Amino acid sequence: MDVCRLYQGANASALEKEIGPEQFPVNEHYFGLVNALYFCRPFREKVLAYKVQPRKKESLLTCLSDLFNSIATQKKKVGVIPPKKFISRLRKENELFDNYMQQDAHEFLNYLLNTIADLLQEEKKQEKQNGKLQNGSVESEEGDKPDLTWVHEIFQGTLTNETRCLNCEACRSKQEAQKRMRVKKLPMILALHLKRFKYMDQLHRYTKLSYRVVFPLELRLFNTSGDATNPDRMYDLVAVVVHCGSGPNRGHYITIVKSHGFWLLFDDDIVEYCNGDS
Repeated sequence: MDVCRLYQGANASALEKEIGPEQFPVNEHYFGLVNALYFCRPFREKVLAYKVQPRKKESLLTCLSDLFNSIATQKKKVGVIPPKKFISRLRKENELFDNYMQQDAHEFLNYLLNTIADLLQEEKKQEKQNGKLQNGSVESEEGDKPDLTWVHEIFQGTLTNETRCLNCEACRSKQEAQKRMRVKKLPMILALHLKRFKYMDQLHRYTKLSYRVVFPLELRLFNTSGDATNPDRMYDLVAVVVHCGSGPNRGHYITIVKSHGFWLLFDDDIVEYCNGDS
């Protein structure tokens, strides 16, 4: 139904193994993205660092950190791990994912990142209230504005709208205006979603677009604003989550990730090398 691509700076570590969470039949789009996120080094390192902090009340983040830790500490180099605890928590927190419907991969990604950010902000708020931070009793000029978290540092970018109204000096009348959107701040991890379906009036339903889509292994964004930071940043493709199937409401998800210069294909309990050019 869709394709999700994750781009980041080229890096890898010894924690990257050919192991991922086992894809349950009704949860493939969840764990395709969990696989992809594990191979995004900045995100993985933050989640694993959260694991070693003092034990907190069970949440989606604690379950994810347990899952990542299980992958990172596995003695085997190849295999799958049943993510039962993570699934149970996800279903408990959001009924949208507690059914047999196949959701878009980007819906799960947005929910997961927003939930983690909310949890981190709430923890920081509680620490301030408990006086654990040195400036906890000092009122900031921004009032109760939530602090930015490492989720924002990794995934958040900034867009700016530019509107230009043209006036013709000769006829003194307004002409067609120009409006464009530019990137002011590039994110550390760039997540792109390609929606591969459209509504067909004659069929009264959505159908999948099955034509071939080619995308680069390296990507540079050229629609940056004049005051953008590091506008020439080059992104390297590190993970792709792909929906396979003839219709938008059913099918199968696979994940392709880059690790130590090699491309790995995760397909249910199968993990194998694949050609990055194919």
